[in-house]
Amino acid sequence: MVDKISPSRRSANMRAIRSSDTKPELLVRRLVHHCGYRFRLHRKDLPGKPDLVFPGRKSVIFVHGCFWHMHGCPSVRVPKSNVGYWNPKLERNRARDQQSYSSLEKLGWKVLIVWECETKDLDALERKLKIFLQ
Repeated sequence: MVDKISPSRRSANMRAIRSSDTKPELLVRRLVHHCGYRFRLHRKDLPGKPDLVFPGRKSVIFVHGCFWHMHGCPSVRVPKSNVGYWNPKLERNRARDQQSYSSLEKLGWKVLIVWECETKDLDALERKLKIFLQ
């Protein structure tokens, strides 16, 4: 199947995809801050560079996009074109995530994953975050 847009437009679209400071991540950061918790961002010395780090609690939060990290929720559709590229890429993302979680847990850190789809119900998300951080 041929891409429906030009290579230069596709390249511009891909460049616009952010790896940090995404809308779901900013929402989680505001919610956690509103609850009174303070955190560090994207510590490079920790495996996987967690999105939010709570050093005193030895806890980290990853905010994952459902597509890029293969959540499996109904909103995720694996591309039908260029399958030879997308399937291995998304599987590598999933394997890298699992490696990061395991490494952090071996170092004594608690890990929470917040999925993009979970940011739609703020009350449930706030409860989940408070339970994790207490």
